[in-house]
Amino acid sequence: MKIHSEGPLTDRVAVVTGVSRRAGIGFALARDLLAAGARVLVQSWTPHDAEQPWGADEIEDVIEALGGRSPQLDHLAADFADPDAPRQVVERAMTTFGAVDVLVANHARSALGRLDEVTAADLDLCWAVNARASVLLAQAYAAAHDDRRPGGRIVLFTSGQHLAPMSRELPYAISKGAIHQMTLSLADALADRGITVNAVNPGPVDTGWADEELTASVGRALPAGRWGTPDDVARLIRWLASDDSAWITGQVLNSEGGFRRWVM
Repeated sequence: MKIHSEGPLTDRVAVVTGVSRRAGIGFALARDLLAAGARVLVQSWTPHDAEQPWGADEIEDVIEALGGRSPQLDHLAADFADPDAPRQVVERAMTTFGAVDVLVANHARSALGRLDEVTAADLDLCWAVNARASVLLAQAYAAAHDDRRPGGRIVLFTSGQHLAPMSRELPYAISKGAIHQMTLSLADALADRGITVNAVNPGPVDTGWADEELTASVGRALPAGRWGTPDDVARLIRWLASDDSAWITGQVLNSEGGFRRWVM
């Protein structure tokens, strides 16, 4: 199914990481950016999903659901535990499309672990995949981006760890906290080049990972009576990738639908 069309991002090239499940946020982001006219390189690493309770999709089915490989869409599997992988992803976009304008670092490694359970290996891997790879992606993007092209954008993804404790998943929360804190400094590093850097906390999003009890509990704490959807996130990312967001940089945006944590 062809989903590419003329839109506000026509002639822009976007890299979207973490596109490995059709129910996931990354899939919705890529689909929305394609519909807005962008050419998109998507990155995936399905072995991580295969380790999780929600399981992995066949990546070729994911790519086909986005319209299939075409002059608008390319894909690269890359493991961000490898410190060279971020550079490889950006270089693939440059090789395929000749430019990179928008970077959306949506990928994440999930990891449970309370203080008495957490291990150095868990901490190191979450740090490498979530935080280190986000910095190295920004670095590779900065090296590749042509500042004569308009609309330089980097969008990072944090979580709600700055709004409430996440003591059951310390490796994940700590790595996401690092992304939160790096946003302003990365924005300052690139501001003189006209490149904006922002981060998004998407709040509770229904991507099929929560069990029935958690789904109900969180649902009661959301005024709309429902979890966020990947499309809710995609609309915000499309705006951040567009010219309309040019005056916003160095910000961490909480897009949570009024989530009342104290109700849970």
